[in-house]
Amino acid sequence: MADEYEFLEADDRYRLLIDLGRSLEPMPDALKTDATLVRGCSASVWVYPTQTPDGALHFLADSNAAITKGIIALVLLTVQDKRPADILATDIEAALAPFDLKNQLSSNRTQGIPNMIALIRETAARQAA
Repeated sequence: MADEYEFLEADDRYRLLIDLGRSLEPMPDALKTDATLVRGCSASVWVYPTQTPDGALHFLADSNAAITKGIIALVLLTVQDKRPADILATDIEAALAPFDLKNQLSSNRTQGIPNMIALIRETAARQAA
């Protein structure tokens, strides 16, 4: 996907992110609580971790902003359904680097990404312990 993204114009990049966000697994409204809210995001972002029977982590996530949902989907592509130790070993920021989000999007759109990544890592660390 990074190769495709690289060759797109700005408007097409936004469309790709929006389409990617639409592909997120639906998150039930009952899970969108203060406890699952990611702090520091300009849009509302919720992340709810679950663990599969084989020990992998599966994340439900949503946002009230279409482009933010696409960014969430990009992050989840790097960690979804992986074991906690594998998530901890994943360089999520490096996986996102080819998308150059900081230069493609306003700082308001990207300011919550580190907080979301931290929440994912904290969840993985708790499950790995």
